[in-house]
Amino acid sequence: MASPPKSRAKAVAAGLAAAGRRAGVWPGWFDAFSDKAGQSLTTWAAAEVAPGRLLPWLPVAFGCGIAAYFAADREPTWWAASGVAVAMLAIAFAARKHPFGFPLALGLAAFAVGFATATLNAVRIDHPILRSATWSAEVSGFVEVREERAKSDRIVVRVHKFEAPRITEKPQRVRVSVRKGTAPAVGAFVAFKAYLAPPLEPLRPGGYDFARDLYFQQIGASGYVLGRVRDEAAPVRRGLWLSYATFFDGLRDGMDNRIRAILPGDRGSIASALITGTRDAISPAVNDAMYVSSLAHVLSISGYHMAVVAGMVFFAIRAVLALVPALALTRPIKKWAALGALGGATFYLLLSGAEVATQRSYIMVAIVLVGVMADRPAITFRTLTVAALIVMVLTPQALVHPSFQMSFAATLALVAGYQVSLRWQAGADSPLAARVALWGGREIAMLILASLVAGLATTPFAAYHFHRIAPYGVIANLLAMPVVSVLVMPMGIAGALTMPFGFDAVFWKLMGLGLDWMIAVALWVTQLPGAVGPMPAFGVAPLLLVTLGLLLMCLLRSPLRWSGAACVVASTLWALATPQPDIFVAGDGQTAAVRGASGSLIYLQRGRDSFAVKEWLSADGDIRALDNATLTAGVRCDAIGCTAALRDGRVVAFASSVEAFAEDCARAAVVLSSRTVPGACRATLIDRAAWQRHGAAALYVSGEGFDVVVARPSTQDRPWVRGRPAPAADAATQNIRRHAPDATPRAEDLEIDD
Repeated sequence: MASPPKSRAKAVAAGLAAAGRRAGVWPGWFDAFSDKAGQSLTTWAAAEVAPGRLLPWLPVAFGCGIAAYFAADREPTWWAASGVAVAMLAIAFAARKHPFGFPLALGLAAFAVGFATATLNAVRIDHPILRSATWSAEVSGFVEVREERAKSDRIVVRVHKFEAPRITEKPQRVRVSVRKGTAPAVGAFVAFKAYLAPPLEPLRPGGYDFARDLYFQQIGASGYVLGRVRDEAAPVRRGLWLSYATFFDGLRDGMDNRIRAILPGDRGSIASALITGTRDAISPAVNDAMYVSSLAHVLSISGYHMAVVAGMVFFAIRAVLALVPALALTRPIKKWAALGALGGATFYLLLSGAEVATQRSYIMVAIVLVGVMADRPAITFRTLTVAALIVMVLTPQALVHPSFQMSFAATLALVAGYQVSLRWQAGADSPLAARVALWGGREIAMLILASLVAGLATTPFAAYHFHRIAPYGVIANLLAMPVVSVLVMPMGIAGALTMPFGFDAVFWKLMGLGLDWMIAVALWVTQLPGAVGPMPAFGVAPLLLVTLGLLLMCLLRSPLRWSGAACVVASTLWALATPQPDIFVAGDGQTAAVRGASGSLIYLQRGRDSFAVKEWLSADGDIRALDNATLTAGVRCDAIGCTAALRDGRVVAFASSVEAFAEDCARAAVVLSSRTVPGACRATLIDRAAWQRHGAAALYVSGEGFDVVVARPSTQDRPWVRGRPAPAADAATQNIRRHAPDATPRAEDLEIDD
């Protein structure tokens, strides 16, 4: 009888292998090794695709679709994206009985649905964006957001009436700065005259795209108020959403004022941040210390805070119900306590402003509490899967925000570490282990492990977005977090609960003692040698590779997970090998920096854009302050311009006047100017025509020439950059060799939560 095809194939393969060994094609040890390796890989792969193991990869595929949307050069059409998504879903449904085809089709469908979700979201919020700046915009509307800042306040106004000469667009919302202490309350109808400009574009190629961020907040212009803000009678009703925002903003303000009246200074500001989410009043020195010491996560309401609030409410309700024997013995008081904790977590979410990290935390806590009510295990990858999908469906743009990336990276690592620790604890049943656990050794070990795991998981994202790492983060967290857990948060919650009754002062004062300790730890860590770990900017590709490595190490359970460690090592080497620009030019052409003979950046032209210079120094891994004398070393200036030498000795000139062009174009390798060149120039030139068309630029030395990377390439057509005025192309712009920009939408915004 003939052998089945598969058996016959195996027999042929075995025969060929045996023949190869007999012929001496491969050494015997190699054949044995390859056979064993093949069997191991097959076994490991089968374990990784077992039922339920592929589910956590579903949000990964969905997120890859969203990332593809943001990587596109031009805006996708909604009907094409939706059509592909529907087709892929149909294919996945048709392949539902195929053991191999279904997971693959489902992953592709998730990718397509993520891409379509991001596309449709952009269509849903499409709104006008200011094309050019105006000094005389008359604006009236409702205040939707109010922020207290170090030197000024800031408000977001939903525009009701907008008038400005030669401006045809009417933004839906504008964000303006006002004098300190003059910001009107949320819900007020105001009118004012303002300077408004299009949302700020990246300060360097590959830098954080402020315009994209504001676009998804439906803000079409930003600027500052000229004169005073006038309160006026509202011509229309506020609406349900604004009424909700007004109520919670008033509640938040009342609690904030009460807390800061009892705890002045940074103690009160941090206490208010932990309870109400209002953290704008923290002094720059303490705020920087919190970031350097890796304690900034305490300021952003996330999983830790939500878990503490829900846990305390759960414990309090269950403890009270347990005092009634009739209820404790006959009723499911544990489930009742879980329901009450869910209500407390919901109120905390609304009070704190419901930012991305808070949303993720609330969803996960809600799933845990629902699991308690349904008698199901809660701390699993499925919980994180559901939370990630919900956040990405509701706010696809959150994917490119550092808050989302760092929050989910830390949580993913902690969940993976928790599951590994369960296996360790199951095997640790010796008398010594029991004695260690009795003295709290297990809790200390878990705290150290959690700090280490979360810190390592978020380090790549902090390095990418903020260009720094926290080498002493574990030490700071070990010293501060026990006090925060035992004293700060419990006293804060007790203070919030007793505030309506007027007995809250003692709890705020006790909370202040813990905050004093946390601030002292943060400031002490900043004084340690090497506390500020600068990291030069690198591209998005190493970040994607390290993200893949993190996913492999956390989601896989077989030895295949160590392939993730290889990805992490490779991405680290890749990031460290990233070349840094030799010349920076600001998007307004007024500011420029050159990498001088020392290898560090120096001002070629200072201009007024200190924010751009800060960004360039940070992206270069340079911790020098803006007033450092070395920032002007080697720069020579006269009445018509400035010059400086690159590391190879070639001259870069900044022409401040038309008279300087003839000389600079003749002897300089690069000529920069805020003006338009009057004629031909033999040097690489970036003048008004160039920066108006392409925004900020970075130049890299490439042999005898320069590679120029721009923030806004000619091929880019996205809603947040569409409609920018572009001058006609001339001979000057031909000097720029256009290259695809380093697509690294870095999210280092001083207003960003992480």
